[in-house]
Order: sequence, then structure tokens, then C-alpha cells
Amino acid sequence: MRPSLFCLLFASLPCGALAAPLPTHELRIRDGHFEPSSVQVVAGQRFKIIVHNLGQGPVEFESTPLRIEKVLGPGISSFVVIHPLKPGRYLFFDEFHPELPQGVIEAR
Repeated sequence: MRPSLFCLLFASLPCGALAAPLPTHELRIRDGHFEPSSVQVVAGQRFKIIVHNLGQGPVEFESTPLRIEKVLGPGISSFVVIHPLKPGRYLFFDEFHPELPQGVIEAR
């Protein structure tokens, strides 16, 4: 591709394609325990949560109200992108350890 053609194609991209990266939050899970147990986000804005499994067994980051499930083996990291939320509290849990305390995403 010639440089002039590349510049023309780049200039024609919609402004959204050049948007800033998503706000990102990190969540560590060790044998069903969340660190941090509460994540604060801006209501009305998409965001990403990077999930790290630091435990010896599998974990599942799950939220019924957010319709999210992410299973991670030991030592694995992955992420989920969450759509803009209305103000409120959204619970999440580890389905492999349902007896342990849940975490919460607080949209403000």
C-alpha cells in the first residue's frame, strides 16, 4: 500500500476508532477470595476488568445481573469488557466457591 493511500484510509476512520483505551480494573482471585472485593466504576461508561487466578485450582468470575462468566485455570489471566452500567451495585462471585463472600461492582 502506498503511503498516500494509507494516510487517506487512516484519515477516513471514524473518530471512535481513535478513542482512548477503556478504563481498566484488576481483580485477583485466590481460591475463591477476591482482591479487591469491591470495584468502583463510572456509571454510563464501558470498562474492562482483568481477572487473575492466583490460586491452585480453577475459578469462575461470574455475575448473574451482568450476564458474565469467565472460567480461569490456575495461574491464568484474562479479561471481560462490561457494557455501560446504570448507577447501582452489581454482585459477582466464584461459582467454584459459592460458600465464600461475593464481590461487588459499584457504578456511580
